[in-house]
Amino acid sequence: MKLVIAIIQDEDANILTDRLTEEKYGVTKLATTGGFLKSGNTTLIIGVAKEKVNEVIDIIKDECSTRKQIVTSPTPTVGTTGIFVPYPIEVTVGGATIFVVDVDQFLKY
Repeated sequence: MKLVIAIIQDEDANILTDRLTEEKYGVTKLATTGGFLKSGNTTLIIGVAKEKVNEVIDIIKDECSTRKQIVTSPTPTVGTTGIFVPYPIEVTVGGATIFVVDVDQFLKY
């Protein structure tokens, strides 16, 4: 048994959870925040058989593509005085960070 943990952008969460559910995978969805842009993320926890891990990863790749987005530069957090002028920057968002954990070693009763 494997545990697939996927951290994805909020925009991709509903589409991916619907697809995984259609494919008969059980999914637990957690709202998370973090990263450079401090934007909302979703962490999905999916328990699958060892032989189905690549299939789940392929579904995640299909539904969570990267894309470019224009955002305002983040406000500096350390001792600046004077005026801060935000400026637009282009960043890559989307995609997924995926962890695969072997849970057989954790199944102790």
